[in-house]
Amino acid sequence: MPKFTTSDGLSLHYTDEGNGLPILCLAGLSRNGSDFDYVAPHLTDHRLIRLDYRGRGQSDWDESWRNYTLPVECRDVIELLEHLKLDAAAIIGTSRGGLNAMGIAAAAPDRILGVALNDIGPELDTKGLVGVMDYLGRKPSANTHEDMAAAIEHIVVGFDNVPKSRWMEEARKHFPDNGNGLSLTYDPKLRDAVEAGGDIPDLWPFFDALAGKPLCCLRGAGSDLLSAETLAKMQARRPDMITAIIPDRGHIPFLDEPASLKALKTWIGTMA
Repeated sequence: MPKFTTSDGLSLHYTDEGNGLPILCLAGLSRNGSDFDYVAPHLTDHRLIRLDYRGRGQSDWDESWRNYTLPVECRDVIELLEHLKLDAAAIIGTSRGGLNAMGIAAAAPDRILGVALNDIGPELDTKGLVGVMDYLGRKPSANTHEDMAAAIEHIVVGFDNVPKSRWMEEARKHFPDNGNGLSLTYDPKLRDAVEAGGDIPDLWPFFDALAGKPLCCLRGAGSDLLSAETLAKMQARRPDMITAIIPDRGHIPFLDEPASLKALKTWIGTMA
């Protein structure tokens, strides 16, 4: 089981599979490397590296929830690249993973070959942020994966024509049964870190730090976090950005949709 130790002593889990263009997959706020299970079979010609952030998945929880921040996570990502002896990698950043990608572009641009943003941009719609806080850090009320799958299908915004089997996969993946009901795959104190984060700073300078890098952005057509207006602003700033609107998807696309795969493969082709 691949692990590496951060400069402050945490053991973080990652996977490293395949050869070719190194693509680092960074997941959403409370998620982990398993988020990329759906796209991984379509990227077997490349080196796919997936990281579980501190406090998520199979990585150590931090003794201080105050370290669950973007700057610390960006540092962890750079330390993973150093551990793997990689000068740079392309990044697929889902939600918070895209914010981390922009942070790394600002702090260490030479570490990035290109970035694909999955339903995230430099402006976050407040509707989506409120939705995140409805569940973040809270133990599921559902007692079985069947109940959880039904709840997810009912609660998520902007999704249509998703097979029930996919919602069951999501329930099993992100809400393990610990023998006493369903649990979380992350430190619940992540909620404390988000609540203590204060106002969101101006993220446009971080987006602009991606200048000169191959850039892709996917937006779920029904997303409540990345608005159509923000995407239009991004396109105006980066006319060369590969863009795809993913039908029947909200926040976040699964990445194995035909439109997602077409855009990602076009983006990869600019670096291969």
